[in-house]
Amino acid sequence: KKIQRPSEDPIIAVRALKLRTNLAEVEQYHDKNIPDAKAWMDITETALTTVHGLLHDINTYCVQGSSDQLQPSDRSDIVQNLEQLKTQIYHEGNSSYAGRYVFTGYKTDSSLLFDKKKDLTYRITEKTAGNQIEFGRAVAGSYEMKDFDDGATFDTAPRLVEYHRIQLSYDTLDASALPPAELNYIKSKGDAPVDLSGAIKVISITDSANNPYEPDPDEIHYISETGELILGENIYQGLKNADQIDISYTKSSFKEGDLKPEHYFDCIQNPGKPEEITFTRPEIKQEIQYEVNYNQKLTVNTEGTEAFAHKMGRDIDEILNAVNDVVASENKIAQVKERLKDTSLTTDDRAKYEKMLEQLDTEWVLKKEVMQDAFSNGITTSYNEKDRVNTALADLGSRYVRLELTEDRLGSQKGDFEDLMSRNEEVDLEETIIKYGSADVVYKASLYAASRAVQNTLLDFLR
Repeated sequence: KKIQRPSEDPIIAVRALKLRTNLAEVEQYHDKNIPDAKAWMDITETALTTVHGLLHDINTYCVQGSSDQLQPSDRSDIVQNLEQLKTQIYHEGNSSYAGRYVFTGYKTDSSLLFDKKKDLTYRITEKTAGNQIEFGRAVAGSYEMKDFDDGATFDTAPRLVEYHRIQLSYDTLDASALPPAELNYIKSKGDAPVDLSGAIKVISITDSANNPYEPDPDEIHYISETGELILGENIYQGLKNADQIDISYTKSSFKEGDLKPEHYFDCIQNPGKPEEITFTRPEIKQEIQYEVNYNQKLTVNTEGTEAFAHKMGRDIDEILNAVNDVVASENKIAQVKERLKDTSLTTDDRAKYEKMLEQLDTEWVLKKEVMQDAFSNGITTSYNEKDRVNTALADLGSRYVRLELTEDRLGSQKGDFEDLMSRNEEVDLEETIIKYGSADVVYKASLYAASRAVQNTLLDFLR
């Protein structure tokens, strides 16, 4: 070292303190903050890449399922695979790093989805727009085997019903809540909200007296089992160009794998109870930022809303329901054909069964069309969700590149500071050795000269 105490050279001492402080800061960024940020982003990238691959598989199965040549067993296999893929996609949303969930914004201690069945009540408010209203088709006038014994004449053929709907993010809703559902919309920005809650009519999917998918022009059918609002024609015309539509509804039970509402919507947990909790969805992104350099912060997280949507799961559920409807029709046709083999049937019963078989064949054809629609929706949604994940991956990748550039720059700075510290505090060994050698030569020469000048020794004096 050049100095042992600050008083020997105050300038070197002050410079050493500054350089040590700067080096400590650089090491904090380079050796701790950046590796921690990279680990968080690596976990996120792995999850998103997995989801992208799963969505590709879902798209492939939906394309296969849209084929009209599949056997019932083939469709059943496709549906089972879709169910498994859906489950795995949402479980990727629970990815965590060091005990913190990476897709839940500031709520890093809360998972993105329920890990088991929960009997919790939420009052959820969804926001959508008129351009998100969907067109759909359903079969009306289906027959059951018991209709034969109930005296049905089978004169009316099943038919396709076309409708417009708002598909909510959840199914199996609480229709007994008061009010069951509310709907307000704003036509254009700055307009006063219009309340259509009075037009909502709760109706069951199994209602035999009223077709859930044929509301009156000024009515909205709220189907709690499937989580749908079926719009009457006049209602649809008023909503189709709306800038904002707010829908509130209640859900009292969540199954394993359901996305938690508080990460996506404004909602109230346990409304009206002492333990009521209100969640308000922030208008801006919940960014978790790491300081990776002097006055430089980098966002490391990706929110679940950017990569995991309810829509894919809802479409897969609809595919499952549509396939089950087709299978049910095929079973009814098989049962009628089996009964027609009975030689003891009366002429009237045989004619009635043949008429029933004709109507069931029509029903089967129509339900297959609805099933094809469901698979087509699955294809579209899987494409859209892949685009969503691609966007999230691209955003993550650009931030990762910035982080690597910062890491390289800090690595270079770390080396520079270490070199400056060395030159400030430590002596130059080569120069010191040369000076030492020169001093040693001078010293020895001095001793030799002195010895030549004084020839007498101590013994000479003692004599």
